[in-house]
Amino acid sequence: MNTKQKIEALRDELRQHNYNYYILDNPTISDYEFDIKLKELQALEDKHPEFYDENSPTLRVGGAITKNFNTVVHDFRMYSLDNSYSKEDLLDWEKRIKKLVDGQVQYTCELKYDGASMNLTYENGKLIRAVTRGDGVQGDEVTANVKTIKTVPLQLRGDFPERFDIRGEIILPIDGFLKMNEERIANDEEPYRNPRNTASGSLKLQDSAEVAKRPLECLLYSIKGNNLNISTQFEGLQKAREWGFKVPKEAKLVNTIDEVLAFVNYWDTHRHDLPYEIDGIVIKVNNLYQQDELGFTAKAPRWAMAYKFKAEQVSTRLNEITYQVGRTGAITPVANLEPVQLAGTIVKRASLHNADQIEKLDIRVGDEVFVEKGGEIIPKIIAVDLSKRPESSLVTKYISRCPECYTELIRPEGEAKHYCPNYNACPPQVIGRIQHYISRKAMDIEGLGGETVALLVTNGLVTDYSDLYELKVEDVLPLERMAQKSAENLVNGIEASKQIPFERVLFALGIRYVGETVAKKLAKHYKSIDNLKMASILDLVGVDEIGERIAESVVEFFSSEENIRIVERLRAFGVQLEISAEKLANQTNKLNGNSFVVSGVFETVSRTELKKLIEDNGGKVSSSISSKTSYLVAGDKMGPSKRTKAEDLKIPIISEAEFLNMIS
Repeated sequence: MNTKQKIEALRDELRQHNYNYYILDNPTISDYEFDIKLKELQALEDKHPEFYDENSPTLRVGGAITKNFNTVVHDFRMYSLDNSYSKEDLLDWEKRIKKLVDGQVQYTCELKYDGASMNLTYENGKLIRAVTRGDGVQGDEVTANVKTIKTVPLQLRGDFPERFDIRGEIILPIDGFLKMNEERIANDEEPYRNPRNTASGSLKLQDSAEVAKRPLECLLYSIKGNNLNISTQFEGLQKAREWGFKVPKEAKLVNTIDEVLAFVNYWDTHRHDLPYEIDGIVIKVNNLYQQDELGFTAKAPRWAMAYKFKAEQVSTRLNEITYQVGRTGAITPVANLEPVQLAGTIVKRASLHNADQIEKLDIRVGDEVFVEKGGEIIPKIIAVDLSKRPESSLVTKYISRCPECYTELIRPEGEAKHYCPNYNACPPQVIGRIQHYISRKAMDIEGLGGETVALLVTNGLVTDYSDLYELKVEDVLPLERMAQKSAENLVNGIEASKQIPFERVLFALGIRYVGETVAKKLAKHYKSIDNLKMASILDLVGVDEIGERIAESVVEFFSSEENIRIVERLRAFGVQLEISAEKLANQTNKLNGNSFVVSGVFETVSRTELKKLIEDNGGKVSSSISSKTSYLVAGDKMGPSKRTKAEDLKIPIISEAEFLNMIS
């Protein structure tokens, strides 16, 4: 056996032992024997660098230093999940599903691991990239750090697709977390708060050798790609195990919501027996074809639901109520609490939502209050312990003036929130609008963060987001923690934002109630800021899914001379205020006024491409058939109930070819 063959044989043997130990939990050699073989391989690789392999088992010890984590766009968007908290929520979800798909619906129930979401990309069986979830559209590449995690295979086994993504959760098992904290306490260091945050923080360490010291694991749950030859979620989990991934075997295939609830109830009581933390159960429609039929909302898949376990509660003292001003002028009361540990973190503040909530619960300073983490994230006060209320207690009187600029607050009819109407001069509103403008889903200005925006405003360098385009390197250099390179990056990032497409610019403007999805609809309908500016409330409510509240807000925004001035400045600086000619060239009004339901498997274009063609040509895509449906586009394997309903309602059923002919 020559040197190259010996190196390859050792690599294969070590990969097999790693698989036996971490995936099968069935080691066939001792740790000592494994280490001896690993050292033997390391020595051979050091002598023969010509046989270097970026996925060799020796590289799991880390050593690569990452100064800056590159931002990478996901090939397949990583959506968040809708949450449920009761049987009624799940039954409502099931009803919605059964309206949209034909045939029996099975569900895969999986544990909802409490860690950091991760997307791994494999090509020809080798790990080529690991990217954090980020905002779901793009995340940070942390490949060097993830390669140190023993349960992430660097080389796959068996019959795997040529290229695919697999999603999972990086977690820190409880035993490993406790051991890490024992060592920190022994070294007079502050212990880590909880496994989830520690796992997440580990992924952004600059030295991968430090990551390698942490007993992280990666639990996988979802495969994404083209031509995967997988027909169900449960089959996907089985395949992933065969290829070498750690997929917990607790996942279960069930046929009814009652079986789902039995699974939920079992793990609600047995979750503390697991070696890692979970905060709920994820329920997915098992059939991938049905998943495709159900599709996605703007934020989440329709075919999946997270059932969250009841939130942990604690009681503590309410020391003070303060008030925050948001970018829209909305006032949010905040409870300042005696610090208390809750769900692994120290909680000092909780949202009180609005004046009605304070009055409803009769919350007062000095009260002993019960706090829980809503959805395990945002702390909120749920009740007051009246038995411990001091005799000197005073009813809370909601503020009448803005805590920042002292303008008298208003409360629009029918709204729960109070607002500061000093739109152009209230500092938190000015700063908040600019922070929104530069945010990732809006203008995504690299090199400019929220703290820097606050410094720019307080130093008088900007008063609105159009001022950003006049900034020069020498203007920002004197700012705190600003060096030459970072100043150049900031100015270059602002310049690059002039290429951001119109729909994102419209979202960035910060018009109240105009979120990401609404901005896309308005941009697509009106095609330019000038057309939108001229629209009346009546025009706007005629646009699909635009209600009166949104319409009034848009008209109010463009009735402000100051807003018009800012928009005109953006135009002068070259910001995109209309849909590009290139994009317009691919759009027509051929299908205007028509609503389509798309069902089945298609040959010439994919279902996603077909839906895009409908929208690009002025049509609307609907998920269910109703009397308002204009056409049902039927592909292969379309369910019989959709056909029957379309025939009953006398809705034309057309083929893929007939549809493509309509827009040709």
